Amino acid sequence: MVRRPVAWVAAIVLFAEAVGIALVNWFMGVVVDRQEMSLAGLDAGMMSVSSKVAGLIFGLYFAFCGFVALRVALRDRAPAGLGRIVLISAAVVHGLLGAFTVGLVGWGAFAFMMVVFGLIVLIFMAYDREGGTDVSDAVPGEGDGPGSTVTPAAPTAS
Repeated sequence: MVRRPVAWVAAIVLFAEAVGIALVNWFMGVVVDRQEMSLAGLDAGMMSVSSKVAGLIFGLYFAFCGFVALRVALRDRAPAGLGRIVLISAAVVHGLLGAFTVGLVGWGAFAFMMVVFGLIVLIFMAYDREGGTDVSDAVPGEGDGPGSTVTPAAPTAS
């Protein structure tokens, strides 16, 4: 099956992305600080610090997403609870970042964002049907599963 390798690859990519996004934001903060740039009168030092803090926060967020994907790979079970929410939010973030990067950075960055988006979605799709219920079990009156409300026919006197 492809479940575990996909989760491993997603974890590695998310860890690499965490380091990359932290380093890029740190570099941008250093550049702003050294050039004493200002945007609409904002303090250059404050812009530098906020860029570094944002890089740290996003880096930790992507590292946590990588940890969740790594846990999925190690346990070979679908993410649940907070891990599921975090991976869904990471998929949404990568979809939105992909849309923004087309115009700002180019098609290469868009392709990378879509690959990561696809890996995260593939984690959910690979673990989708394991332990799930059949559709007929969820609809009362249809099928003979636990959700069925069909009563047996009354015996007829002949």
